Amino acid sequence: MKRFSAIVSCLFLLSIFAPQAFAQNVLKLGIPLPLTGTNAKFGEIEKKSYEIALGEINAKGGIKGKKVVLEFEDSQGKPEVSRSIVERLIDVKKQPVVFGEYSSSCSKAVAAVAEERKIPYMVVTGATDDITQQNYKYVFRMNPTNAYYATGLMSFLKEVVKPKTIAILYESSDFGTSGAEDMVKQAAKVGIKVLVKEQYEKGAVDFKPILSKVKAAKPDVIYMVSYVMDAALLMRQIKELRIDANLYAGGAAGFAIPEFIQNAKEASELVMTATLWSQQIAYPGSREYAEKYKKMYKDYPSYHGAEAYSALYIIKDVLERAKSWKPDDIRAAFKATNMMTAFGPIKFEDKEGYTNQNFMETLVMQVIKGKHETIWPQKYASAKYVYPIPKWRERK
Repeated sequence: MKRFSAIVSCLFLLSIFAPQAFAQNVLKLGIPLPLTGTNAKFGEIEKKSYEIALGEINAKGGIKGKKVVLEFEDSQGKPEVSRSIVERLIDVKKQPVVFGEYSSSCSKAVAAVAEERKIPYMVVTGATDDITQQNYKYVFRMNPTNAYYATGLMSFLKEVVKPKTIAILYESSDFGTSGAEDMVKQAAKVGIKVLVKEQYEKGAVDFKPILSKVKAAKPDVIYMVSYVMDAALLMRQIKELRIDANLYAGGAAGFAIPEFIQNAKEASELVMTATLWSQQIAYPGSREYAEKYKKMYKDYPSYHGAEAYSALYIIKDVLERAKSWKPDDIRAAFKATNMMTAFGPIKFEDKEGYTNQNFMETLVMQVIKGKHETIWPQKYASAKYVYPIPKWRERK
């Protein structure tokens, strides 16, 4: 009986202290992502990429000796759900830093909570300009803003295409609206006249009324800011209506992921898109990440994946440099960040009306023979661009 009592006592003590000891060696981080809903494809790409980085980081000792555990929370792409998730992460789980989300609207909701609670938040993909234009002290953004998405594309337009007119089609989200407005501004700077500027509701199935206006206007360039299903459907209907232009271009997002080519099929050929990253760019670790993703999931990731993969490495770097894991010490470590990632250089700056914003060069890809190729700037090109683009009736 004495022996049995001793065993019971030991088990009791282990039940009290073992979880606490285990918890001391584990760092749990909740990440809000759209795992269901219309943006689930992007959430899936990001989740897979976070998991690749997680495996690598834990294999090398985790973060400050702690094994990292990621807990993905489905925001459904709804800002109110994102807000609720992050309030719980901060208020209940006492998470010292927040990162994640996909869309601009959800990222804005998270940013407002983080700033209110004075907990550092790193935006990973939300691109609408005003997220980092509100003098938030605790909000940092690793990805360029909408205003910079198309800088590479505008360079190509000015140097190669030299258009006089443009049509702009965009979905009615924060991302679509700000992307369209930024293109209007950039077009005005270089003397490109906007003939058509039309908004549509995300998930529309018939773009022909809008496209009829585009066909009648005969713009040199058709520029679209769309998510993946809309991007593919727009190009299929442009092909069906035989709307000719000197260039068809997307403002990243849906045009920059492999599913665009799979869904638009022949209509995707020679379409160009702004992008923030390409697996063909030789940033340290970039190609290794892309090849690992392809081996695991049978296709290359989009820039959204590279952002998520690199985000976890940024969090690791920040938490390891921070004097403590108190909010202000983590914030100071974010502010001092200056590192190279698989996504590119990361440095949070205050300039041009932005606070804690990362600035970096953006790229242009073109679908050539059924594959995204980097074509601009030329120093990064994996293939020579195809221009001029043949009219639909001239294509095989």
